[in-house]
Amino acid sequence: MAKRILVTGGAGFIGSHLCERLVKEENKVTCIDNFVTGSKENIKELMENDLFELIEADICNKSDLEKPFSQIYNLASIASPLDYQEKPIETLMVGSVGVKQILDLALKNKSRFLHTSTSEVYGDPLEHPQREDYWGNVNPIGIRSCYDESKRFAESLVMTYNRVHKLDTRIARIFNTYGPRMQQEDGRAVPNFITQALNGEPITVYGDGEQTRSFCFISDMVQGLINLMNSSFIEPVNLGNPNEMKLIDLAEKVKQLTKSNSEIVFEELPSDDPKQRKPDISRAEKELNWKPVVSLEEGLKQTISYFGTRLE
Repeated sequence: MAKRILVTGGAGFIGSHLCERLVKEENKVTCIDNFVTGSKENIKELMENDLFELIEADICNKSDLEKPFSQIYNLASIASPLDYQEKPIETLMVGSVGVKQILDLALKNKSRFLHTSTSEVYGDPLEHPQREDYWGNVNPIGIRSCYDESKRFAESLVMTYNRVHKLDTRIARIFNTYGPRMQQEDGRAVPNFITQALNGEPITVYGDGEQTRSFCFISDMVQGLINLMNSSFIEPVNLGNPNEMKLIDLAEKVKQLTKSNSEIVFEELPSDDPKQRKPDISRAEKELNWKPVVSLEEGLKQTISYFGTRLE
């Protein structure tokens, strides 16, 4: 049955793909975005669909929506390290005041509320792979803390609304996700490597490239979010691809797939950059019947094609 659904941050990378999928399933979707990092280009085709509505607003100031949403996906956040280090106060506010505003809206509407958290709640982990019962190793005053700690606070706020107000809530801990519609100047590995390779520029690897990440393609992530929303599970759930790889190997893979002659260069590792990142997704497999299905090679090919078109 079609639902009325609110997606905050719906013009962002993950949000726009989620809105597209929800509209495709005949749901009425309202997107809120202030376009600090989102893009109208991402939702250009959706704007022509009668099932889609855009409200340009900051969720920190928005709790007066009257429509009775049955589900709310909260994706409003500044997620790129380059962006949140440039806008740390805005990042802290959207992860605290903004989340509370939308939780209050969910409470008023009796909506089911899904909050998108992050693998960054684990910090530079001392446990590997990361399970949901690991409490993390986070620097609370470092340059990444505006993002890490706002996400940790938001999880606490969501669970408190669940316990105190009996609000129906979900928490997704999203690991590295990539695909079409990422920003070219995102600052994260996949768009950086692809853009540099396609432009024939040196491919910049931070540190020695031995640090690891796990990369989940966008269509798999959207499916995971939908499965979680429609489940009955309220504890945090890791969503990501458990296939771990070194960043130097990712750079070589991108170079191969783009047929680039770019050299790989090494620069100083940023402060508090995690050395390892790999989700344990056994909870998602058991509770959501979910696991990624798109291979890294297939996902990279689609992403390279997108960036190639954009660069042209």
